Amino acid sequence: MSGAELEWSQGDRAKAAAKLMVGWVALLWLLEVVDVISGHALDSLGIVPREPSELIDVVPAAFIHFGFAHVAANSVPLLVFGFLAALGGIRRFAAISALIIVADGLGVWLMSPAHTNTAGASGLIFGLFGFLLVSGFAERRPLGIVVGLLIGAVWGGSILFGLAPTQSGVSWQAHLIGLMAGVGAAFAFRRPARQTALQA
Repeated sequence: MSGAELEWSQGDRAKAAAKLMVGWVALLWLLEVVDVISGHALDSLGIVPREPSELIDVVPAAFIHFGFAHVAANSVPLLVFGFLAALGGIRRFAAISALIIVADGLGVWLMSPAHTNTAGASGLIFGLFGFLLVSGFAERRPLGIVVGLLIGAVWGGSILFGLAPTQSGVSWQAHLIGLMAGVGAAFAFRRPARQTALQA
């Protein structure tokens, strides 16, 4: 493969990742508009813990928010983390996101305090942060390690703050479980290191 072909391939992958994440975030905003118009009918798609009937909301809860400020707070980190993670391939990113969303939703269902309703994309955001933070180390890829270190330096403080159990109205359980799921995904979906052929 020539350098021009490789560059084109990388450009196509970046465009696909950007389109995916812009569309994803636009969907979250559209759903919140529908939620407001419907008198917040979509809020019922959040996860109420340990109610068997709520297991059906494990996935939808990651797309529902409690107000525009909630969506706005999640939009930028989801765009950034999602774009970087999707550069590794759209199908791989879809599998990683599915694992994080399902694991996070089930964890929230098991661990959240009774009589609460948890929804929002922050579990996925924390999961993608965890994935990006360690995937370079898991795959022994220098560029991935650099990306992980940069992500940690820029967003690490906010992530640690989001794990604090002292914030009222914030599910630190969703954040913690999402982070752990993302770290697990980095190992579950790690790509084999490229081998260099040596002649003997």
